[in-house]
Amino acid sequence: MKKVIFFTIICLIAIQFIRIDKTNETTAKELEIKAPEHIMSVFKTSCYDCHSNEVKWPWYADVAPFSWVISDHVKTGRAWLNFSTWENYTQEEKKKKLKGIYRTVYASMPLESYVMFHEEANLTKEQRTMIREWTGVRK
Repeated sequence: MKKVIFFTIICLIAIQFIRIDKTNETTAKELEIKAPEHIMSVFKTSCYDCHSNEVKWPWYADVAPFSWVISDHVKTGRAWLNFSTWENYTQEEKKKKLKGIYRTVYASMPLESYVMFHEEANLTKEQRTMIREWTGVRK
């Protein structure tokens, strides 16, 4: 039993040397999504930590294996939608992304695992409705 505990501790220490990329690529403000202030406020509070180049990396993003999960969420989030580079999308891509926002804002975003550590990111029903209306998507 002592060997198992010792091995586990050694492994936990060793994985701390596997670092993640916490780069927030610099992008021109002109490329950022344009929305009314009340919508931007919600996006910045609830979405930007995974869907922008303005991620505020928490302290536990330096602790493996949590860092790996956080890094994966950010990479996936940016790949799907990056508010910081919105103007680089074509009109067709923007339309598709707005439909995605419309669908996911009620179904799965923000992630429960994110809200668990960032209560302020939890969207109210009114905020969800406001975002859906802003997208201009019709059912």
